[in-house]
Amino acid sequence: MNITAEQEKTIIREILKKLNVTDDDASIVADVTVDADLKGFSSHGIGRFPQYIRGLKAKTINPNAEITIENETVSMALINGNHQFGHVVTYTAMELAMKKAKETGIGIVGVHNSNHFGVAGYYSDMAIMEDMIGIVIANTEPAVAPIGGKEPIIGTNPIAIGIPSNKHYVSVDMATSASARGKLLEAQRKGEMIPENVALDIDGNPTIDPDAALKGSILPFGAHKGYALSFMIEILAGPLVRAAFGKQVTGTAHPEEMCTKGDLVMALDPSKFSDLDTFKLEVDEFINEVKGSGNVFIPGDMEVRNIKNHKKNGITIDKTLMEQIIAISKEVSFDLNSIINK
Repeated sequence: MNITAEQEKTIIREILKKLNVTDDDASIVADVTVDADLKGFSSHGIGRFPQYIRGLKAKTINPNAEITIENETVSMALINGNHQFGHVVTYTAMELAMKKAKETGIGIVGVHNSNHFGVAGYYSDMAIMEDMIGIVIANTEPAVAPIGGKEPIIGTNPIAIGIPSNKHYVSVDMATSASARGKLLEAQRKGEMIPENVALDIDGNPTIDPDAALKGSILPFGAHKGYALSFMIEILAGPLVRAAFGKQVTGTAHPEEMCTKGDLVMALDPSKFSDLDTFKLEVDEFINEVKGSGNVFIPGDMEVRNIKNHKKNGITIDKTLMEQIIAISKEVSFDLNSIINK
């Protein structure tokens, strides 16, 4: 079935409030989740919501935790999420990074003791809306085997970069693996196969079976290039921010385990480098040059197309996922029908 973005947002927000999550925090989680579904990142949208409920039940997500700043200078900070919702922690981190960037030109905030934060591009978008450049990286539970190996050691380690423009949405948001782990989980839930050249089974053989892939490993995108980028992110979002790394990272895919991954959130203020209007004009000139070379897309075009489509036609929820949401609604005595039947 299909639901609207507003229906999805209401369902998530009201169920979380039933579980004693504050209205502000529930709204952030709902906004990030709906943002993923609108952009077409369904692997990080409402399909992840049951995972967050499991985390609340297991007390690996603490909705009452206070986020604390452990180290700070004029341009950087290290924050301890104390296992709050990852969405709330990363939202707080980007707000702090932007505040510092407005003062010094750059703000960098490291995060540890957080949780799965949904789609990384939501937070780089926060910077775009303040006419800043946003960069977000994170490590995750091991899913990718190093080149030449078959044991998962490195995470799918996403990177998102958003750049302000006068006319275009300029954003890249991607895993450094050939597929996000969430896409495998989604295929597993739907009973579908995954594409070829995405994953290996536990013996290191190519597989299109999501069950075998989740037990095995996901390939890095671009072979050695994706592996190298993911390797570097593992360090920048691990040891640098006092978070776990490699096989020590837990909790991003298995919510019953405490989440030990890390994030690094950055904001750059172009107005501190040069004139902001000139910067945005030159960004648009470059985009025009690229688009003038043929029928080409720039990073962000597909998301814009998906947003228009999903706002018009709704967000699809498969049967298994809907059954999970119905079960959660019954557990917390939430009248789901009053929302989806409007």
